[in-house]
Amino acid sequence: MIMNINSSISLVSHIHSITADFLTEKLKQKGFQNYASSHGNILFQLSKSDKMTMGELASRINRDKSTTTVLVRKLEKDGLISTYPDVNDKRSRFIHLTEKGKQFNQATSEISKELLETFYKNFSEEEIIQFVQYLNKIENNFSSIENRT
Repeated sequence: MIMNINSSISLVSHIHSITADFLTEKLKQKGFQNYASSHGNILFQLSKSDKMTMGELASRINRDKSTTTVLVRKLEKDGLISTYPDVNDKRSRFIHLTEKGKQFNQATSEISKELLETFYKNFSEEEIIQFVQYLNKIENNFSSIENRT
């Protein structure tokens, strides 16, 4: 098989797209419709902390505060998270998961297992380890650029 190494970024983009479609379809099947991967990332990050401020959350999901606010408002409207004021700083609000948000995370955990099984089908353990090392190397290449700007 002849491979065009210049198409690798396109291939990564395509894989990102089809995995996002996979997740969206599986979430619909579990009763969670109209959610993007950014919403899932927020709920996942909140599962690792009892509560978070908008600034902390924006940093963790690598989005600006205004984008994070829009995403959070949808999740709050849908009952997956709730917000409440910080008693020490009235300008700040804490965000935390609701029971429905925890159910969403349980569903995505199950879907993630299926996604990973599909993703790594026909890979040996050694190939998986190498693949992840290569991806980390690529991420580090871009991280070093970000740190210089």
